[in-house]
Amino acid sequence: MSIDSPKTEFTVVINQQEQYSIWPTYHAIPNGWSAIGVTGNKEVCLAHIKKVWTDMRPKSLKDAAAHQ
Repeated sequence: MSIDSPKTEFTVVINQQEQYSIWPTYHAIPNGWSAIGVTGNKEVCLAHIKKVWTDMRPKSLKDAAAHQ
């Protein structure tokens, strides 16, 4: 399966800094990333990320700003 194929299924993943990405389901999720339970084609996964990832700052930066 090709990553550019419209039939490729992806899963939405998140890292410790609360940054999102998509990962093809036919590969193991890399260390440091966790699946959040959303899978589908590329468009479905990217639409979900667009909806939930409204503040693109890394968690460490958000935390630092909150303590100022």
